[in-house]
Amino acid sequence: MKVIGIVGSPRINGNTELLTGHTLKAISEEGLDTELVRLAGLEIKPCDACMACKKEESCPIEDDLFPIYLKMKEAEGIILASPVYFGSATALMKALMERVGYISSSHGRPFSGKVGGALVVARRAGKNFTFAQLTYWFQILGFFIPGSTYWNVAVGRDKGEVEHDEEGLRTAWNFGKNMAFLIKKLRS
Repeated sequence: MKVIGIVGSPRINGNTELLTGHTLKAISEEGLDTELVRLAGLEIKPCDACMACKKEESCPIEDDLFPIYLKMKEAEGIILASPVYFGSATALMKALMERVGYISSSHGRPFSGKVGGALVVARRAGKNFTFAQLTYWFQILGFFIPGSTYWNVAVGRDKGEVEHDEEGLRTAWNFGKNMAFLIKKLRS
């Protein structure tokens, strides 16, 4: 059983990646394999609505998306993590969500019945909208979404600041534990 945490921040080792790593550690403590996937430095182009993915499970746009899509299909759990950029998820994350959503929707809904959830980091505002934005994606694709002790959001701007948000870290940790619990229950 594997959970992948996809970090949509263009900043390597930033707050979103730290929070995702923290959550994956909670999951790995429960005996599940984990992998952190960084979108930073990758090219993920936006969907151009060509609809070629309706005919075959692929995308004609040549970039780094399809290997990530295949990893997502193999995983039992998926975390989408994004910092807040002007009140929303990053462009990298939104491009991934759109294209993965289109490809999968026409090919047997492979994410239906998997476990997923969002992590969001912001300097101050926009966390709830971005959290909802990511959560809606999980809902429309048929994921089961575990809860936590609060919404999976944390505060931090400069690298490392998220490590001082005790409530955010605790919430992300509890989300990871709940995610592992749900995956094991569903797969037993």
